[in-house]
Amino acid sequence: CENEDPFKKYWVEYQEVKNKIIPVASILTMVGTGSEMNGGSVITHEDTKYKIGRVFPANVFPKFSILNPEYTFTVSQYQMVSGVFDTMSHLMEQYFSDQGANTTDYLIESLLKSSIDNLRFALKNPSDYEARSNLMWNATLALNTLTGLSKTQDWQVHMIEHQLGAYTDCAHGMGLAAISLPYYRFIYKFGIDKFVRFATQVWGISTEGKTQNQIALEGIDALEHFTKECGIVTSLEDLGATREMLPEIAQSTTIIGRGYKKLTTKDVLDILEACF
Repeated sequence: CENEDPFKKYWVEYQEVKNKIIPVASILTMVGTGSEMNGGSVITHEDTKYKIGRVFPANVFPKFSILNPEYTFTVSQYQMVSGVFDTMSHLMEQYFSDQGANTTDYLIESLLKSSIDNLRFALKNPSDYEARSNLMWNATLALNTLTGLSKTQDWQVHMIEHQLGAYTDCAHGMGLAAISLPYYRFIYKFGIDKFVRFATQVWGISTEGKTQNQIALEGIDALEHFTKECGIVTSLEDLGATREMLPEIAQSTTIIGRGYKKLTTKDVLDILEACF
């Protein structure tokens, strides 16, 4: 309606879209968000420094999408690795929830391993068609609802990064990487079995002579080593943040509480401070 604020109506209040929807198509030029096969959108309200995502139902999905790996060859290395970590974060947000392991967890583990291997190939040769094709397909599968089936899902890392991005305008994947490491070190004991599985199944960490605690931490360490290997930025200072911003970022972060441990605003602040 002409007199209504669409940001308030559809993003803040999350009202259902009842008006006629203009059909859209997509031509993928960067890998990461999976927008080619989902109804997700993220908008930053710059005046209020409020960044929020909205996931619309299937009626707003693209009617068709063109995925040609060659269109991603000229994306900068910085944005390529940022996008791939975004893919990995989507997978981990869904993976690190619930106990035990179902078929969806096996799918996620395979997609994580594919993302790790193919990013390494693409870094060696940015025109590697097979690698760029696999990275493109991984991103699609990571957020087209398939890898969320039967999962509670966490998404707390994304909530923190959204507010970090609202204050710094940093590359989304880089912000996710910075926050993921201290966040997972903060919550892993509350979902220890899944973090042990992550270490052994995704990173091939040996269990011999080790406690669950040691194995889980080695898995998170392996994730950190991978970010450094690929040139993924994990310092908030390098992403444009200052310590003075952190209390406001923490205070404005939406706390979902679906993960292994529900955070407090103080926890969010501690996690942000650990990123410097």
